[in-house]
Amino acid sequence: MKYFVAYLIVAVVFLIIDYLWLSYVMKDFFYDRVGHLMADEVKLGIAAVFYLFFAMGIVLFCVAPALTAGSWVVALGYGVIFGLLAYGTYDITNLATLKDWPAIIAVVDITWGGFITGVSSLVGYLAISKIYGQ
Repeated sequence: MKYFVAYLIVAVVFLIIDYLWLSYVMKDFFYDRVGHLMADEVKLGIAAVFYLFFAMGIVLFCVAPALTAGSWVVALGYGVIFGLLAYGTYDITNLATLKDWPAIIAVVDITWGGFITGVSSLVGYLAISKIYGQ
């Protein structure tokens, strides 16, 4: 049950922060650089699959090891590393395969991936530690 609760917390935190980032903070930045590649409408079902899978990865690879270690530093550190690797894989692949993928998008997105995944991992760990007295 503890990991299911962690999953829900991480998924909600990640989704809210990413929504704000993509919809308000960086909307024009992305649109100005890759707007020509964007679909007219977001495919919400496919986006949901990403958020559900990624939250699972955060719990398995970041929150669970942090709970085992009893360390918020592990949650944050593993979160940053996991985010950098996941977002890096996506953006570096785009740089290698797409004609119009700007390097600045890759740098910003990879950095964002490390940040948001680290924060989501940390919040998940701290919440579960508080709820379950870890």
